[in-house]
Amino acid sequence: MNESPAVLRVFLVEDHALVRAAVRHALAKASDLEVVGDVSTAEDALRLVPEVRPHVILVDIDLPGMRGSELVRELAPRFPDVVLVMLTVSREERDLLDAIRSGARGYLSKDLSPDALIRALRDIRNHVMPMSRRDASLLISRLVEAAGRHRPVGVSSLPELTARENEVLALLADGMTDREISVALVISRRTVESHVRNILEKLAVQSRLDAARIYRHRSTNIP
Repeated sequence: MNESPAVLRVFLVEDHALVRAAVRHALAKASDLEVVGDVSTAEDALRLVPEVRPHVILVDIDLPGMRGSELVRELAPRFPDVVLVMLTVSREERDLLDAIRSGARGYLSKDLSPDALIRALRDIRNHVMPMSRRDASLLISRLVEAAGRHRPVGVSSLPELTARENEVLALLADGMTDREISVALVISRRTVESHVRNILEKLAVQSRLDAARIYRHRSTNIP
C-alpha cells in the first residue's frame, strides 16, 4: 500500500487579511498541506520563520516596509532548503526576474483557483517550479538570451577547466547568480555550486570574483 505523502508546511507573508484568510481556507481542503503561520509584514516573517520551520513560504511582492523580493533575498541564504514562492497580482516582467534573482523558486498569481494553488504546491515535492507556463517560458527565454550573449566561444575557454566549468565560469563572469545559471544551463543549483567549487580549486583562488577576473583577463588576451 502506498504511504501518504508527508504534510507540506506552508507559511504565508501577506499584508491583506482577506487574502491570508482565503489562502488558509483553500489549503485547508488538502490533508497533505498545512498553513503553519501567516504574517502581514517582512519583519514578523524574519522573526517567526526560524521558529515554525516551514517547507514553503508564500510571499507577496508589495509588503509594507520591505518589498517581497527583499525579504526573499534575506531568507534564501538563511534557509536554503525552504522553497520561497512569490504570490502576487503583478504581471510585470521586471518583478518576475527580480524575484528569481533574489532567490524565489516559484512565482504564482493570486487569481489562481484554490485547486490550482494546491496542485502547484504539491508539485514542489516533485521539484517542479510553481509557476505558470507563460512566466516559465519568459524566464527561460531571458536567461537563454543572456547565456547566448556570453557563452565562451572556441579558444576563449580555460584549458584547466572542463567544458561545463567554462560555461559556468563565463556566466558567472557576466554576473549571473547560481539560480540563473542553473536555469540557463538546465542543471540544478547544487550542480552549479559544485562546479563553482571545482573552478575555484582549479584556478587556486578564494572567491568567485577572482575567478571571474581570471576568465575575463584570459578571454581578452588570447593570441
